[in-house]
This record gives sequence, structure tokens and C-alpha cells, in this order.
Amino acid sequence: MGTAESTSLQNLLSAVRSSEAVMAEVFEVKNVDLKVGDKLKLKGKISDDASMFCIDMGKDSNELALHFNPRFHDDAAGTVIVCNSKRGGCWGSEQRDPNFPFEKGATIKLTVKVLGDCFEIELPNEHIVAFPNHLSLDKITYIRVKGDLKVTSFKFE
Repeated sequence: MGTAESTSLQNLLSAVRSSEAVMAEVFEVKNVDLKVGDKLKLKGKISDDASMFCIDMGKDSNELALHFNPRFHDDAAGTVIVCNSKRGGCWGSEQRDPNFPFEKGATIKLTVKVLGDCFEIELPNEHIVAFPNHLSLDKITYIRVKGDLKVTSFKFE
């Protein structure tokens, strides 16, 4: 393992797990160095009583280039995947995708590709959700997974 990979691994191992008032999982990694062409591969288990989970990627919690949010019950659409970005703490316009391959209690694998002008999220059914990089970030330094998904493994490629 090279020095860069070792440093990344040390940063990842120092990730914080905590609980919010609603007992949702929070998995947060700072000082990441994901660049254009890199991938995040994530495995996790969706809780049996899941309502939603999200994967956030960006500069910090107020500057998110990608907010990927599968919702098991959305008032407007039932099951839906909502993507958005956040700039200066303010949300942008939502993009909604009705393709919803997630099941409560299931173990899943997701791949997020950083492509510069957009992100591509490969879902468990191999459907691709593409979301524009509205913040034009050329490097991702912050990743957070929260809600009803317990991260069991992840890696960068």
C-alpha cells in the first residue's frame, strides 16, 4: 500500500460514527481527496423500518456538490430518489428519479463516480443516476452518510 493510500486509509479509519436524536446512523469522513475520475464504493445495510438515507459529498456540510437521498415514503411521490446540492447552506433545486431499487432490510452496494461536470451513482439494479456538479468542485474533501443506512464497508478507487 502506497503512502497516499495509507494516509487515505488513516483518514477513513478516523471517521466518526454517532447517533442523532432519531437514532439514525451518521458516518462522516473529512479530509478526503477524491478527484475527477475517482470512485466511492459503498456497502451498507438498510434498516428494517427505513424512511430515508442520504449520501452527501462536497467541501463540508454547507457546501455539498451531491446530496443523494433515497426516500421510502415521500409525500409527493411515494418512493423516490432526490438529488440536490447545497451552496452556502442553501439548498438548490431538487432532481427526482422514480427508479427506486431499494428495499427495507436489504444489503446494498452503490458506486459514486466523480466526473467533473457531474456525478454518476450506480444503483443496485445497475441504473445510473446522473447529477450535475453545480458547485464545480474539482475535489471532494467531505463525505457523510446518514439516515437509515449502516455503512459496512467503503473504498476509494
